[in-house]
Amino acid sequence: MSYLNSQNIHQFRNELLSLNGEDVSRCVQCGKCSAGCPISPEMDLQPNQVLRLIQINDRTSVLRSSTIWICASCQTCSIRCPEDIDIAKIMDSMRKLALEDQVPLGEGKVVKFDEIFLDSIRKRGRIHELELVMRYNLAIRQPFKDAHLGPVMMARRKMKFLGHKIKEMSRIKEIFQNSKRLLKVQE
Repeated sequence: MSYLNSQNIHQFRNELLSLNGEDVSRCVQCGKCSAGCPISPEMDLQPNQVLRLIQINDRTSVLRSSTIWICASCQTCSIRCPEDIDIAKIMDSMRKLALEDQVPLGEGKVVKFDEIFLDSIRKRGRIHELELVMRYNLAIRQPFKDAHLGPVMMARRKMKFLGHKIKEMSRIKEIFQNSKRLLKVQE
């Protein structure tokens, strides 16, 4: 177990400061970033909580959080911050650090969504929205979560019942093969 002491309490904050120039010690925990975030209901940690964990040197909790992956970098939090902290930039840096440290993504909702999304692209070369939503909702054990939206979206021709493949599926296969090859080279 690691303990905070006067030598290491600012270690994570200083690492972040040198990485992107953002000083989280200026955060006063007003919560405006979290209140304005359109994705905060899906986050396991609110943006202000991420900043607080950085302030107290809790690197593990931040890098294992799904919040850093869910953040859309829309800049709403950064714009609302009275201390002018670029929180979206911090989230980007946290993703970078998590990848560098090879922090496992776990089995959360983000990972499930990404797997299903990529599988749809791999099979058809494009997204089949109905299948994506149905498979995702089954994976998170909420099968009827968005059921009321399906008929409305289909009636407005925003979503099709049957998906279709693109013409040049060979290009999609090539993209996935190249990505896999590049990942092996980086390991």
